[in-house]
Amino acid sequence: MDLARPPKGAFSALLLAQIGAHAAKKFAERLAPLKLAPAHAGILRRLSLSSALSQRELAAQLGMHASRLVGVIDEMQSMGLVVREGNTGDRRTNSLRLTDQGNEMLGQIRIISQQHNEDLCSALNEEERVTLTSLLQRIADQQGLIRGVHPGYKTLGSRNAGDPGAPRRRQP
Repeated sequence: MDLARPPKGAFSALLLAQIGAHAAKKFAERLAPLKLAPAHAGILRRLSLSSALSQRELAAQLGMHASRLVGVIDEMQSMGLVVREGNTGDRRTNSLRLTDQGNEMLGQIRIISQQHNEDLCSALNEEERVTLTSLLQRIADQQGLIRGVHPGYKTLGSRNAGDPGAPRRRQP
């Protein structure tokens, strides 16, 4: 390939990476005043789609190991966003559900997310946004990504502390 005249579309992956990193950083900055990280927002969103989920079910939906989720759920419970309840069907497991405070926080996150999307895609008209979303979803499906789930959940808990998408670690 002649780098002086690369074929059209030759740098699509690079552009996706640049925009993805930029979007993730900006979203984390928007959530910071709420004392939330993007991982918290994603967990709240997933829990809102079900009346109750076990930690194992939630971890599976996020594509991550259940043991890595425990600390994040502990943190979110201490923030009053989620609650663990005994599972009447299986006493060995707990069900997770959003608290009223968690639902209120989710409402704030939705407003932030809408504004974030609007700002990020402001160079496009509505038709172009629909086309972009469709094309990106095709790529995500072809790559085997879980719909609506950030791929960073697979490594949640092993992230470096400087990652803006990682939940804040509680101090002992």
